Amino acid sequence: MGEQSAPLPIYADDSHVDGNALAGPLSEIFVGDITICACRCGVCGATAPLARAMVYLGAGAVVRCAFCSAIVLRLTTTPQGRWLDLGEGASLCLPAPDQP
Repeated sequence: MGEQSAPLPIYADDSHVDGNALAGPLSEIFVGDITICACRCGVCGATAPLARAMVYLGAGAVVRCAFCSAIVLRLTTTPQGRWLDLGEGASLCLPAPDQP
């Protein structure tokens, strides 16, 4: 599905950055610049580069669709490793390197 031009919802604490903020953390998991890859929303079906997504940073990163604001992925770091939550219960964990 192509890009859509629906208005974005506004939240009282709307302090997001764009998907380019994920370039560093995702480079630890994937080879290459993942922010230029197409990201398809599982809710509205819109497809756009990950760099266009709305990213909310805190204890990790919550990535929302730029068109409908649905969560498309979550990224967090724990003592066990860096977790990439892909939704519907699917996740990847890149194990933390052994500490010296």
